[in-house]
Amino acid sequence: MKTLDLKTYFNEIGHSEYQRENFDTFLKKIGFNYAVPTIHIAGSNGKGSTANYLANIYREHGLKVGLFTSPYLIRVNEMINIDGQDISDEDFIKALKENDKLFKKYSLSPFEIQTYIALAYFQKNKCDIAIVECGMGGEIDATNIFIPVVSVITSISLEHTVYLGRSLCEIAYQKAGIIKEEIPVITGILEDEAINTIVEVAKDKKSQVLVSVEPTNVVYENRGFNFSYLTYKNLRINSSAYYSLKDACIALEVIIKLMDYFRVNEEEIRAGLARTFMPVRMEIIQENPLIVVDGSHNPEGILNMTKSLNDIAENRPVHILFACFKDKNVERMLAYLGEYSTDITLTTFPHNRARKKEDYFLFLDDFNFEENALICLDELKEKYPEDFILITGSLAFASYVKEKIKRG
Repeated sequence: MKTLDLKTYFNEIGHSEYQRENFDTFLKKIGFNYAVPTIHIAGSNGKGSTANYLANIYREHGLKVGLFTSPYLIRVNEMINIDGQDISDEDFIKALKENDKLFKKYSLSPFEIQTYIALAYFQKNKCDIAIVECGMGGEIDATNIFIPVVSVITSISLEHTVYLGRSLCEIAYQKAGIIKEEIPVITGILEDEAINTIVEVAKDKKSQVLVSVEPTNVVYENRGFNFSYLTYKNLRINSSAYYSLKDACIALEVIIKLMDYFRVNEEEIRAGLARTFMPVRMEIIQENPLIVVDGSHNPEGILNMTKSLNDIAENRPVHILFACFKDKNVERMLAYLGEYSTDITLTTFPHNRARKKEDYFLFLDDFNFEENALICLDELKEKYPEDFILITGSLAFASYVKEKIKRG
């Protein structure tokens, strides 16, 4: 291989149809035996935040922590990090070169390659614990190749229905595929249909099911939430997203369950929660007008996000700039947003999965469409200098706008 560019490498592979048996054959061929104690996280929403809360708490405890999350926002290196440091280009490229011929021989997808490199990187660097987020689903996900110390299912909603099923029950069954024999599973607060399915799968595998509970004493102040969880009092997350509070509670449930492995104290928990920052999760990027980017990208995520709007808007009119992917339930997302907004403008952005004007044709009688999101944002800023502007609908869209504003 000649000089290698990571983005070019994965773009050239493309997004071929995923076939799990190819990945299994590859792992068997190289004799890969993964042995790092690992927390495995699946779910429709909240995986990344839960993973980051856990990583930061365990780092405060003094552990060497590997973290694998997706998708990345700017650079593919973001997916793989140890103790908050992304894998270097040098290490990433070295790992690609070592097995490039086999990656191509077995037609591995970008995510399979990234998963393998992450796990091998954690093992090579002797991580004390790793936290691994599923890409999609659970049962056939590329990450589902090890026995975790605990499995986590954050939430279940109707998403990726072509691949995972068209009901909460079917999707929950796919997510529950990460549950292993006699390994405990922790979930967020789920719909009855979803939790009942998970309980049935866990029962067959003799696995204990623990469900997180609602936080108490919740107060929003200084653009963050103070709260209590069970015996832990006066905790804080520095996020304006109410849904992040639920993710923090799931992380706390995991910490409590794994106390026999890692005796984390309350101050370490407090510090780990407070230091966690999740980009484009109700992230304020400008004042006057107040501009917030949020990556909520499905109906459940949008609904949860709207619970934060009244707190952060502080009685200001809310103007929404919205773009999403073609496979998302735009009707329900717009319905939820409409209850909290003064107006919603539809737009698009440079991405092969992004909805274009013609993809919104059912909604153009009710909503204005602007082709250029950045020009539209400038117009909103000029017209409403004292109001609240929310950019949402897609993690990729929110990241795109944030990066453009940042660059000026």
